[in-house]
Amino acid sequence: MDLLHHSFLVTGLTLFGIILSRYFLVAGGLYWLFYHRLAKQLTRLRIQRWPSWQQSIQSDIQLSMLSAFIFAIVATLMVASPVFEWTLLYSDVSQYGIPYLIFSFFLMLILQDTGFYFCHRLFHHPRFFRRFHQGHHRSQSPTPWTSFAFDLPEAIVQALLIVAILLILPVHVGTLLAVLVTMTIWSVFNHLGFALFPDSKVCHWLGQWLIGPQHHVVHHQRYRLHYGLYFTLWDRLLGTQEKLNFSSNHQIVQDSVSDALELSTEPVQEVLSVH
Repeated sequence: MDLLHHSFLVTGLTLFGIILSRYFLVAGGLYWLFYHRLAKQLTRLRIQRWPSWQQSIQSDIQLSMLSAFIFAIVATLMVASPVFEWTLLYSDVSQYGIPYLIFSFFLMLILQDTGFYFCHRLFHHPRFFRRFHQGHHRSQSPTPWTSFAFDLPEAIVQALLIVAILLILPVHVGTLLAVLVTMTIWSVFNHLGFALFPDSKVCHWLGQWLIGPQHHVVHHQRYRLHYGLYFTLWDRLLGTQEKLNFSSNHQIVQDSVSDALELSTEPVQEVLSVH
């Protein structure tokens, strides 16, 4: 029994260290790059107000450390319990083949995005917002540090969402790792606060179908828009998508965000007043 407890503790601490290190490496690295090293050169690409360290970033880091702890606990419990045997994780690529390996990666992104959209939208309901999601929205000007800043209940739901997918979809261990890395990078990208899509028809089209910084900055100002994680599909289908224009000087995007700021001077109160 002592050996089991020791193994559980070691596994949990190891996963916590890996998740937290990944967060600080990706979020911290991009924050340093965009908000310090290249801040002056990228001023024209900025699409939001400059964030306040005291008011938002410290809170984001604290919540992200809590989220890392929750994800580590859920992963450890899954591995150390019968739930692991119920999952469809596999390690032999030949079991399903290379084509399925690639297909399952994109399918898992779609399933995760679907679950994220509906959970995210639910968390914005007045009955759930304060307890589940208000901490994430302390940052009206999100930064890479905001990407993993979940309140305790939301962190639990997001972690269990991944476990739920593993219970219904055969997923290679490498595919799972690739999805987790994609989730981290994409979430940091969404909270970057800079418009990075170049002025081209291809990137303009991609920017309309993939969630990016422009979408998410507007979401942090106008809470009833843009609930997706990777894709705009559900936003489009369910009427929570605002069409954004991607221009070379990003003036239209800046105007959209400026309008959002004017319309949502008290966004938390706006959400909580909805019935």
